Amino acid sequence: MKKERKPGLSKTVFALSLFCSLVLPLSLYAIFVYAPIEKSMGVVQKIFYFHVPSAYAMYIAFISCAVCSSVYLVKREPRWDAVSAASAEVGALFCIMVLMTGPLWARKAWGVYWTWDPRLTTTLLTGLIFFSYLVLRSFGEAGEVERRFAAGLAILGALNLPLIHYSVQRWRGTHPSVITGQGGGLDARMLVALSIAFIFFSALVILLILVRTHTELMRQRLRTIEAEATDRGLLENLP
Repeated sequence: MKKERKPGLSKTVFALSLFCSLVLPLSLYAIFVYAPIEKSMGVVQKIFYFHVPSAYAMYIAFISCAVCSSVYLVKREPRWDAVSAASAEVGALFCIMVLMTGPLWARKAWGVYWTWDPRLTTTLLTGLIFFSYLVLRSFGEAGEVERRFAAGLAILGALNLPLIHYSVQRWRGTHPSVITGQGGGLDARMLVALSIAFIFFSALVILLILVRTHTELMRQRLRTIEAEATDRGLLENLP
């Protein structure tokens, strides 16, 4: 008798997809209509509502990658490796968003697209570490040694995340302390728009990690089936 497929993942993915599809237009309305235009930078300041939440989503994904990598090093279970790989890919995506939206905003704020500010430098360094993680795993079929070495890279990259967060306070760079306990001097409507954007990006990063993890697990199962078929000599008989 066949085992019934558990609908947990599909239900969660469907719920998150529906939630994101509802929150996205609300977030765009809050950003471009409800929130006022900032006086000094004008409409360019709207990048702020994408730049900051994408950095937050990057944190979530990279921390997930490091935590799951640590668990994998202890338990050696493929599912933890799958979540780790998925989180690294999603985190890299949001890291690219941060590094793209940041210079566009910086050009208006500082007059240059890039400056070796402590926060920018540490963000770039963290991104390079996790990109190295993905490159390592992309070389052929990642074996046990590659997976363990990649897990170590993920943990190293996560250790750099606090440096990104506290670099402005510690080294007084040009990058502003956008989010503070007092709201960073933002207008109340700006805070509402930013909060909705945070909710959307948080749901989106979880959704992407779940979907990518499911794909990675399916790929691992396929590799196992292919390996078993090769051992039994079944693939040799195929045309």
